[in-house]
Amino acid sequence: MPTRLLSAASALLLGACSVIGVRSGTEEPRFQVVDRVGEVEIRRYAPRLAAETTVAAAQEAAARNEGFRRLAGFIFGANRGQARIAMTAPVAQSPEKIAMTAPVAQERAGEGAWTIRFFMPARYTRETLPQPEDPRVTIAEVPAATVAVLRYAGVPNAAAAQARRAALLAALRGSPWQPAGEAEDWYYDPPWTLPPLRRNEAVVPVTPRPPGA
Repeated sequence: MPTRLLSAASALLLGACSVIGVRSGTEEPRFQVVDRVGEVEIRRYAPRLAAETTVAAAQEAAARNEGFRRLAGFIFGANRGQARIAMTAPVAQSPEKIAMTAPVAQERAGEGAWTIRFFMPARYTRETLPQPEDPRVTIAEVPAATVAVLRYAGVPNAAAAQARRAALLAALRGSPWQPAGEAEDWYYDPPWTLPPLRRNEAVVPVTPRPPGA
């Protein structure tokens, strides 16, 4: 295929993916798959930075929507810029646009409250990452972790997320891995993504199960 036609076809494909919500080139935290338990992956993540906010809400979806708005404000300019990002704004310094990454993480932070987290691009350090202007948004250093992950598609409503977390914990029973914390949810796609194409994950930190346990 001629180069011009190939480029046009690529642009058309990327445009179509954007309309239906498929991720294209979105950075994700690096990980290593160290084991599998049926459909469950055991992943090892390196330390990473995250912007996070805690939202009080009666429903998980409402908390996620509010948290997303706060964090999106931060990465799209509501911050005190400290460095140029050529990929998004060649001369932008303050405020700075920070590249979107995936997944968006949600975990319970007490009764009626959830913590929503955006993982930051790997090129940032604590010193170079712009600071949020919204006091409800903080920067957290997420330590290295080994987690069990169960991937699923569909609309991640509260019932579906709860069912997948339960399925994840059930799959770990009798396996070489045991939960080492609370389960949470990771979401990779915007809400307009077609349900069969959505990538959602139930996640829980794990440690090796002691012999005989």
